[in-house]
Amino acid sequence: MARTAVDGDDLVVVLTWRERLAARRREVRVPLAAVSRVTVEPDWWRALRGDPARGVWIPGSRCIGTRVHLGGPDFVVLRPGRPAVCVELRPSAPFRLLAVCAPSRTEAEARARSLVRAAPRLDTSTPCRQPLPVREEVSARAPGELPGDDSRRPALPECRSRVRRHRRA
Repeated sequence: MARTAVDGDDLVVVLTWRERLAARRREVRVPLAAVSRVTVEPDWWRALRGDPARGVWIPGSRCIGTRVHLGGPDFVVLRPGRPAVCVELRPSAPFRLLAVCAPSRTEAEARARSLVRAAPRLDTSTPCRQPLPVREEVSARAPGELPGDDSRRPALPECRSRVRRHRRA
């Protein structure tokens, strides 16, 4: 089973040899300075975001590899019925989220506490993970526009549904 470890100034996801084959990578290494939030997700499926990109996805058995979404790629090593330690990362990191399952809830909480102690700058504004942006929010927002600033957004055209009947000549 994969595990998280701190190696100097890096957070490392150490994979077993089977997980290495499935994920097609030896390990995942990110700087501890890129860690923004650490949470424990009791339901493994809540840590899955986006679409599968590279790895092995066996429904009801395991999810190992990279998933992609609008926010960027995630790296997951999850098994059903086990809690997950979710590590949110800053945009400078190669992934936006690392999700690694643990054998039990107490083990997951212990791993999360050790990561919280090791990470230098954590965002403690909320204990929950941040939601992903949806496509409409990303594409409709002008560069530099703040979310919720609707003053610069053009009015949407009125929707009128018409039923057209085709005449046969």
